[in-house]
Amino acid sequence: MRALAALGVAAVLTSLGLYASLHVLPPSADLDWTRRTISQYALMPDGWVFDVATLLLAAGSAAILAALRRAGRLGRGALTVLALWVVGLVGVVWFEKHNWQAGPSMSGDVHRVFSVVAFLSLPIGALLAAGRAPGTARWVAAGGVVSLLCFTPILWAVLAQSWTGVRWWHAIPLGTVERLLGLAEVVTVLLLAVWALRTDRIRGRAPVMSD
Repeated sequence: MRALAALGVAAVLTSLGLYASLHVLPPSADLDWTRRTISQYALMPDGWVFDVATLLLAAGSAAILAALRRAGRLGRGALTVLALWVVGLVGVVWFEKHNWQAGPSMSGDVHRVFSVVAFLSLPIGALLAAGRAPGTARWVAAGGVVSLLCFTPILWAVLAQSWTGVRWWHAIPLGTVERLLGLAEVVTVLLLAVWALRTDRIRGRAPVMSD
């Protein structure tokens, strides 16, 4: 279980490093990250970096979920919802977003669905997993709450466009909001790993009962 959690953390941190490199290394560094979404990087010449980073995040998350499951911290419901986070990440890579230079596409529509599934399933799953448990679980729940709060500007922009007439992706600095949301969710994933490791440590210290 420790090996799974450690492997998951290593994969998640590596993915963070790759995402960061897209912001500082050309040609992707020229992208206006305050307005453009993270998945826009997939359409650039170094888009493979985005794909690798996202798949690493999915794989690392899966390993952490497996560790939590072995630690007995995930019920069936929480595991199912959190698994949708992994599925959503893979779907985001498999189906590229709209390339507006060529116009809308079916792939872009599916990509958007997988993005919403990923963004919402992780915080909801984290809250379901943490429940009212004490200790590190409270930090996991806090990560879920912060992630949902980061999603609210997007939800507001979508709902408000019907009376403001402003397209939702223009109503907010979408790139900034999405990156804050993504960072909050990655931190939540790492908190899930810490929870698994602390559970294993506590069990390791438990006294052995003899007959």
